[in-house]
Amino acid sequence: MKIGLEIHLQLPTRSKLFCSCPTTADEPNTAICPTCLGFPGSRPVMNRRALQLGLMITKFLDCKVNEKVWFSRKTYFYPDLPKDFQITQYESPLGTDGHFILNDHRIGIWRVHLEEDPGRIRRVGKSGEEVSLIDYNRSGIPLVEIVSAPDLRSPDEAREYIDRLVTELRHLVGLSVQDEQTVRVDANISMGEERVEVKNILGLRNLERALRYEASRQAKVLEAGKKVMRETRRYDEERKVTLPSREKEFEEDYGYIGEPDLGEFTIGPMARELVLPETPYKRSVRIAEQYGIEHQKARQIVSTSWVLADLFEELCSLIPPEKVLPWVLGPISANWGEFEALVRDGRSSEIGDIVKAEAEGSINDNEARLRLLRLIGGSESDMAQSCAPGSDLVTLVEEYLHAHPDVLEDCRKNPKAANRVIGHLMKETKGQYSSKEIVSCVDAEVKKRLEG
Repeated sequence: MKIGLEIHLQLPTRSKLFCSCPTTADEPNTAICPTCLGFPGSRPVMNRRALQLGLMITKFLDCKVNEKVWFSRKTYFYPDLPKDFQITQYESPLGTDGHFILNDHRIGIWRVHLEEDPGRIRRVGKSGEEVSLIDYNRSGIPLVEIVSAPDLRSPDEAREYIDRLVTELRHLVGLSVQDEQTVRVDANISMGEERVEVKNILGLRNLERALRYEASRQAKVLEAGKKVMRETRRYDEERKVTLPSREKEFEEDYGYIGEPDLGEFTIGPMARELVLPETPYKRSVRIAEQYGIEHQKARQIVSTSWVLADLFEELCSLIPPEKVLPWVLGPISANWGEFEALVRDGRSSEIGDIVKAEAEGSINDNEARLRLLRLIGGSESDMAQSCAPGSDLVTLVEEYLHAHPDVLEDCRKNPKAANRVIGHLMKETKGQYSSKEIVSCVDAEVKKRLEG
C-alpha cells in the first residue's frame, strides 16, 4: 500500500490572497468582489503576508526554496470556479524536496505552494436527488498546499501524519485552534500500479475511513483479476464509501499558462530573513536533550500545555530536572487547570518553593504534595466543610481505614501508601469531591491516627 497526501490549509490572513475581501463572513456570498469572482477587467494583487506564511512552512519542512516564483492559471471547468481557472503555482512552487519526521520515519515532501481556494459547493437532499448550492465567500482565500511523497504505509499512519503536522503548523504560523474538520486532504492511494485520488476529505476520522474503504475496494478489484481505473473519487460521509466523481485528469489536461497580471516574485531574500518560532516537536526534542530526560516524557509535557513546558524549564533553572520531572508529570499536570491559573497570575515561584523544599529534603514528598494541593485550593479553611469531623467524606475515610488497618502500617513505612485510600475514594465518590479535598482529608486522618 502506498499513500501520498495533498494537504490544503487555509492561512490565517485577514484578507484574501489576491484581493482585499475579508476571509471571514457570516452570510453566504457576502465577502466577494469582482477580483475573487473573476469578473472581466479585475486584476489580482499579491497578499504579502500570505507569501510570508507560506515561506515559513516551506522552511520548516526543510524544503529547497526557489529564488524566484510566479503563478499560473490552472484551467478547469467546475461550478466553484467562477472564472474557470484557479491561480496557483505550477512550475515554480515555493519549495521542493523537503521532509517531515514521523516516529523516526522520514516522509518526503515533494512540494509546497500557494494557491487560491475555490468556492464551496454544498450538496443537499437525498443521494441521487441532490441539489448543489454554491457559496463564493471562500473563493480566493489563501491556501498552502503540502504534497507528500507516497511514503505513508497505512491509513493509521496517514492520520497521525496529518495530526502531527497540523499541530506543528498551528504553532508555526499562528493558526487559531481548529477542530479536525477544517483540514482538507486529497489522498492518493494505490494497492497496485494505478493510483486513485479521493478528493476533499474533511477531517482526520474521515481520512482514515476513506483510505480504509478505498484500500479494500482496490484489493477486491485486483483479486478479481481486473485493473484499477485511474480516477477521482469522493468520500460519502453518510454511507462511508468512496464514489466516482470524474475521471482523473493528467497535468496536461489543466492547460497551465502563466498568470500575466502577477509577474515574478523574488522570494529568496525574504526566506533567508525569516526566523521560525519553536514548534512543539522541536521544543520536545530540545527539552529532552537539554535536561537529559526521555523524549516521550518531554513530548508529554509540551503536548499537555505550552505553559507547562515554560514552568518545567523555569523550575529546572533552580532545581535538578530529575527532581522536577515527577512533580510536573504528577500532581501538577493532573491538576493543570488550577496550576495554569497560578502560573498565568505570576505565582510560579510559589510552586517552585515547594518543589525545591522537597528536593532539598526539608519536607517529604507527602507534605510537598499536600502543600501543592493547598496552593491551588486556597487556605485549609476552604476545605473545612467537606473535611470537618463527622462530614460524609471524613466518614468514608474513617470507614475505609477501619476496614483496612494494614494501610496505616504501610503508611508508617511509606507515606505514598495513602494513595491506596485516595484512589478508592475517588472511585467511590465518582467526582462528588475534588482530588484536593480527598487528599487533604485522607492525609489529615492518616496523620491523626499515626500520631495518636
